Amino acid sequence: MDEMLPSWTDGPAKQAIVEFVGRVTSPGEGYLRPAERVAAFDNDGTLWVEQPLPVQLDFIFRALAAAAQRDASLAGTQPYKAILEQDHDFFTAVGQQRPDAIMALEEALAANWRGTTPAEFDAEVLRYLSGAKSDRFDAPHTELVYRPMLELFDLLRSHEFRIFVCSGGGRDFMRVIAEGAWGLDREDVIGTAPQYEYRDGVLHRTDKVLGGIALGPGKPEHIFATTGRMPAFAGGNADVDIEMLESAAFAMLVVHDDEEREYAYTAAAERALEEAKRQGWNLVSIKNDWKEVF
Repeated sequence: MDEMLPSWTDGPAKQAIVEFVGRVTSPGEGYLRPAERVAAFDNDGTLWVEQPLPVQLDFIFRALAAAAQRDASLAGTQPYKAILEQDHDFFTAVGQQRPDAIMALEEALAANWRGTTPAEFDAEVLRYLSGAKSDRFDAPHTELVYRPMLELFDLLRSHEFRIFVCSGGGRDFMRVIAEGAWGLDREDVIGTAPQYEYRDGVLHRTDKVLGGIALGPGKPEHIFATTGRMPAFAGGNADVDIEMLESAAFAMLVVHDDEEREYAYTAAAERALEEAKRQGWNLVSIKNDWKEVF
């Protein structure tokens, strides 16, 4: 299995992954039937770059700012007011993925695209992604997916794991990139999502959020609602991933400690790092465990 993780440095993190996959897929103690091999991963900061701002948040901020400019009555309400005024406290809360801030954004997002069809929303996301890129890396965001994580996906697939991405970010935004960026089917993306209604032969978005937000305890709740199981393998990078990680038999926490090739930060991951040490989760250092990043 080592040869399937060429961008991983030989060390404890890689060894732990290989040993776990070997153990649960071989007859004997710890064996999991293929149906039980569910793997769930966070998106921002776990599969691609989330600094200086998660990609989807940039998309949402731009869209809501444009909506407030079209409709002056929105400018005095939240979260439009905070976005237009560049409210530092609000942006900090969003960056830390505080549920209240994320829910405010999701509700505004649902209202902004109320009545649109899935195809219309997909087209808007694609237009955004075609013109947006990282200033630091001078590359489209979809090229800033972590190569070692894609190799991990290949390893898990080759051993009959079903892979899901579970994020507090909008499910429908991630579905647009799932096949091209991660090689995952759209139905294997779990996240905060709008309710839909079917009328005149077409699905339309409503202004209601379906089943709450997929953050903190919402992550294992959404995973179970989709798969009927808790994950055997889980990967995350932040405090909002704690509940998903502790629900899994194997948990790995990506540590951002490579300022030269990516970013170095612990903001919004302090509790996760403490829990990793306390619960014995596997720490994956970008600096030390990945030979290549992108």
